[in-house]
Amino acid sequence: MSGLMFPGSLLITRAPGIQHLGMAFVVLLLAGCASQDMSDLEGQVAEILQKPPDRLKPLPEVQPYRAYAYASGKAGARDPYIIFFFRGLQKTGEAVAESGLTPELAREIKDRNREDLEQFELDSLRMLGFLRNEEDFWGIVSDPEGVVHPVTVGNYVGKNFGKVTEVAEDKIVLRELVKDSSGRWEERAAQLAILD
Repeated sequence: MSGLMFPGSLLITRAPGIQHLGMAFVVLLLAGCASQDMSDLEGQVAEILQKPPDRLKPLPEVQPYRAYAYASGKAGARDPYIIFFFRGLQKTGEAVAESGLTPELAREIKDRNREDLEQFELDSLRMLGFLRNEEDFWGIVSDPEGVVHPVTVGNYVGKNFGKVTEVAEDKIVLRELVKDSSGRWEERAAQLAILD
């Protein structure tokens, strides 16, 4: 007579009738493990419910908003809101001449939001073609990630503040602002030519 050994050294044999008797014994054994007595739990719940509830702490008082006026600039400290290469431009017209930037170019660099194509080097961009309607002429430029952008006169392209001055069928002409070895800003012409 062969049989199967289960944990707890319970042997269930393959003999008819004994197998059913063994299974019934296992079921009765497992049923005996569960208790229907819940008096401990009910007593603990009753004890918790008899306790008085804790008082809630009041919400902290909301403080009124007080504006902060930046006053360190009056003491000669550096203004954190001025980009480092514009520090001199704010003081005198002489500094503008020394930097090589006109006030218009200084405002053009400082006081505008950057455009999408200004995050790429100019030589990584490619002109794919152009679009034209009665009023506008658009160059189609692809960035290194393969995204296509329409560009027209007045848009900015490349990392050197390249402002589009002309869009033609075969090229996009730009005016860039770069610093020379002495730190002066100067304008230079650049262009994106269409791919052959």
